[in-house]
Amino acid sequence: MHPPKIQTFDPVAGTNTDTKGNRREIDTLREHDWGLYLSRPIVGRPNAWWMEVWVLPDLGICLSDWLWNPGYERDQDFYVDIAEITRDGRVLRMTDLYLDLVVRTGREVEVLDVDEYVAAVAEGLLTPAQAEYALHRSHAVVDTIARHGHDVEAWLAGEGILLGPRVRPDRP
Repeated sequence: MHPPKIQTFDPVAGTNTDTKGNRREIDTLREHDWGLYLSRPIVGRPNAWWMEVWVLPDLGICLSDWLWNPGYERDQDFYVDIAEITRDGRVLRMTDLYLDLVVRTGREVEVLDVDEYVAAVAEGLLTPAQAEYALHRSHAVVDTIARHGHDVEAWLAGEGILLGPRVRPDRP
């Protein structure tokens, strides 16, 4: 089992250091009271070519929307990482807590990677506090999205968080 994946978002440098330690330039980055929005190309993955990310520290989540290459399309509108997100000045550090959600707007929310979460807890890769937080946070997010008609944007708008305007280039 791998240790928790960590990535950083540095608005000053305009970079995102991914979970493998690769530093990526961000095409669009906006800071908000609620966190960060970024939009950048995906490098080195044959299945997708662009991603938009919303880092929401107070909600303990990171939303992603990927633009897929032909033949790799997925039936999902948002991917949600349950995470511990801390600040060091303007830099955000996100520790992925293994549990993920796939949102299909208007239809459902699916919980993923429960097996990884259980293995990580069993191996002591998460502290008891992190494990409890991840479990409570994932349940709360699933419940809240469901109560908003399985619509992430409706939920967040009710919290005063608007995801737009989105930056998505034309396909290369």
